[in-house]
Amino acid sequence: MAFGTQDDTDDVMNEINMTPLVDVMLVLLIVFMITVPVMKDAVNINLPHATSTPVEVKPETIRLSVDPQGHYFWNEQQLADADLEPRLAAAAAANPQPELHLRGDKDARYEKVAQALAAAQRAGLHKIGFVTDPQKP
Repeated sequence: MAFGTQDDTDDVMNEINMTPLVDVMLVLLIVFMITVPVMKDAVNINLPHATSTPVEVKPETIRLSVDPQGHYFWNEQQLADADLEPRLAAAAAANPQPELHLRGDKDARYEKVAQALAAAQRAGLHKIGFVTDPQKP
C-alpha cells in the first residue's frame, strides 16, 4: 500500500457547475416573459367614470279571485265570465309576462277555480300561483 500518493480524483475542482445556474436563469426568464406584458397596458387611454344601477323590470302581478258565488274579480274589479279569456290572452302576450295569483274562496265551487286555471293555461300564462291564507293555530 502506498501511503502518501494522490490520485487525480482527489484534486480540488476549480470550475463552477453551471447547470443549476442556467436552470434558474431560464425559469426567471420565463416568469418575466409572462408577467411583463400583463403589467403593461398596450394603449394608455383616460376612461370616463360612470355609475349606473341595473334597471330591473318586475313583471306585473294579476290577482284573479273567485268569490263564493262564482264571480271572477280581476285585481279586485268584477269581471264577466266571457271577458276572462280575452283578458288572460292579453296578459299572456305582454312582455315580460305577468304572474297570475289565483285566489279561490273556500266556499266557491271548485269548478269555477278549475275553469279559471284552464283558461289561463290555454292563454299561455306560465307563472300561475295559488294564494291561500295560512292556518291559524
